[in-house]
Formats: sequence, C-alpha cells, structure tokens
Amino acid sequence: MQEKLETKLMSLADKLSNNVVLKSLRDGFLIVTPLILITSLFLLFGNFPIPGWTSFWIKIFGSQWTNWFNAATGSVFNFTGLLSCLGISYAYSKNRELIPIHAGMVSLVSFLILTPMTVKINATTSIGAVRTLYLGPNGIFLGMFTALISVELFKFAQSRNWTIKMPHGVPEMVNQSFESLLPSGFVILCFFIIRVIFSLTSLGTAYNFFYSLLQLPLKNVGNSIFSVLLYIFLASILWCLGINGPSVVNSVWSPIFFVLTQDNLKAFQSGHPLPHIYTEQFIEDFATYGGGGSILSLIIVMLIVGKSKRIKGLSRLTIVPSLFGIGEPFIYGLPVVLNPIIMIPFVITPIVNVLISSFSFSFHLVPYTNGVMLPWTTPPLISGWLTTGSWRGSFLQFFEIILGMIIYYPFVKILDRQYLLEEMGRLKVRKN
Repeated sequence: MQEKLETKLMSLADKLSNNVVLKSLRDGFLIVTPLILITSLFLLFGNFPIPGWTSFWIKIFGSQWTNWFNAATGSVFNFTGLLSCLGISYAYSKNRELIPIHAGMVSLVSFLILTPMTVKINATTSIGAVRTLYLGPNGIFLGMFTALISVELFKFAQSRNWTIKMPHGVPEMVNQSFESLLPSGFVILCFFIIRVIFSLTSLGTAYNFFYSLLQLPLKNVGNSIFSVLLYIFLASILWCLGINGPSVVNSVWSPIFFVLTQDNLKAFQSGHPLPHIYTEQFIEDFATYGGGGSILSLIIVMLIVGKSKRIKGLSRLTIVPSLFGIGEPFIYGLPVVLNPIIMIPFVITPIVNVLISSFSFSFHLVPYTNGVMLPWTTPPLISGWLTTGSWRGSFLQFFEIILGMIIYYPFVKILDRQYLLEEMGRLKVRKN
C-alpha cells in the first residue's frame, strides 16, 4: 500500500514539476521576484515599524522624502501584471524553443492591446491614458493568459514557416528580426480581434473578463484556511518522499498567493487596511521555520536532548543553515525522507502552525502581513516583526517554534534511542 501511494504521488509530482505551462508560470514569477524583493526593501525602509520613523525623516528632508521611496516601489508594484506577462512569456517561449526576446516583446504588446487606454474624467470627457489598475496586481491573470496564448500563437505561425528568409550573409540579429516579423504580425492581429470581440460584449474589455470571472474567484478560493492546509500537507508529504515539496506545489498555488500578496502590498503602500490573511509571507514566515516540516524546532530539540553521536553531530552542523531557512542539509542528512518516526511530526507541525497563525490573524491578535517580500534567508523573530510591523508577529513565531519543539520531542527521543542502540551495537562489534 505504501509503495503504491509513493509511486502515485511521485508520478504526480513529476508531472506537475515538468509540465511546461506550470513550469513556465513558476519561472516567470521568479524572474519578477528579485525586482519585487529589492523594491520591497525601499517600501520597508520608508515605512519602518518604529513609532515616529517617517515623521523623523520628513523633518530632515521634507515631505519629498516619502515621494522618493514611493517612486522606487511604484516602479514595480504598479506594474506587476505587465512585468508578469513579460516574465512568463520569456520563460514559456524559452521552454517552447523560441527566441525568448522576440516572443516576449510580442506578448508585452499583446497585453497592451487588451488594456483600456482611455480614462473618463466625467460623463462626457475622456483622455488618452492607461490606469495602473490594469497594469498592476489586478492585471496579473490577464498577463498570465496573454503570455501563454501569445507564445502559442507565435509558435503556431513559426511551425508553419510563416517567416521571411533573408539571403545568406545577413547578420544574425537582422535575420531573426525578419523571421519573427510574420509570426509577430499574426499574434498582434489575433489580439486585435480579441479586443474588438470583447468591446462588443457587456464585459467591455478582456481585463473585466479575466479579473471578474477568473482572478477574483481564484483569489477567494486560495484565500482560505483549507487551501493553505492542503498546500502545506502536500508540500510536507512530498518532502518525506525526497521531493522538494514547495517547488512542486508552487506550480499550482504560486499565482494565487502572488496575487494575494500583491494586494496586501498595494494596500500597505497606500496606507489602506490590509485585505488578506493567506499570503506568501503567511506561508514563509508563519508556517514553516527553518525549512520544510518547520525543522528548526526539530533541530533545537535534538541539540538539547540528543545523546547519540549522529543526532548531536547533525544538529550542530545544520542549526545555522536552518536559522536562515536552508533545511535541505538536515532533511537529506538525517534523513527525513522515508523516515517513519520523523514523518509524522514533520507533517503535523506546520499544519498546527497554520491553524494557530490563522486563528491569531483572524482575531487580530497579530496584524496581517504587509506583503513586503523579505529575503527568504531572514531568520524568524526578525521576519515576524518586519512582515507584520509588530512585536506580536515575533512573539507568534517564538510561540510556534516552542510548540513545534514539544510536538517533536517524543519522536526525537525514540529516534535518538534507536541511533544509540545502533552505535552501541557497532561499538561491541569493533571490540569483539
């Protein structure tokens, strides 16, 4: 039974991780992530969670001090839909063996074709402009689908040799430009027709279709305790089978959590109430500490009560990496993989963390996460404070790490006893 379950789960994980569409979505968001991370630091510095911080700097530099930081953060946060479209199209075209820069630029133009380009001032007057509402977090799903569809159309045209061949000896860049001319024109024509079709419907724009019928419902589904529990459970089970769980399940959940995080980030930047509990920061900073299974708690217990050489040596070697979120050396070194003793608390502990964190945020015992993306190596307690702007975030992390130690304790004692017997047996064999 166990072998059948492992085979099925590993087969499913392999299919998900190698699916070209899901892989491209994940890789596309990763292209944008460094930009969000860097500009998040500007946002964090401009709104550092210390009373009087902002007013102190305004007294020195004037009110323009705030505008400086808003310019840096807005350069990315107001255009995450646009940037996601470019990143995903680049990754998808690369996986589809196209020239990424050409297919990516066509996707970008296609996205802009579908974007409303007039803004009403009043009932009778409109001006030519593009609202960042369409280009930011609300446009992420439109950007995703535009990227995927435009690359497929580009591939379709190229596979049928709808290209212009230049004479031999023409520079490669010139040759590539002319080869992409007809496929690019085909894609742009298709998206022009799509825009016209939507304009003739009650929806008016493709943006309204994707946001109201797809993005909003999926956000509501993903923004639930059940969704997060399923995410954590599957990621933990895959780790126990030797597969990097988040790298697989993120293929499905990453777009949803990304949108929820961007909503909170936008609200935080604007000084509005934060709308969502379940964001990327909730998962990263309040569910798993030190890596999959919340193994920081496990390593601390091993350091305190471990007697076997194996446990003491491994915990000493891995405690520092785990503090910075690097759990692989411990997971594969113990190993956690297919270890029936540790697998049980490895799955249970992050689930308990999710339930407690959900309760704490739901009842406003801890402020919602602000959407600021910290470096993933930020240690707990520090990350809890910065991502919520409150010491209560740090206290919640401390409490969950201690609770995780309590959960892991009896299992560590069993495993430690087992390793001690093995070491004593080897010692007796050597003496004989």
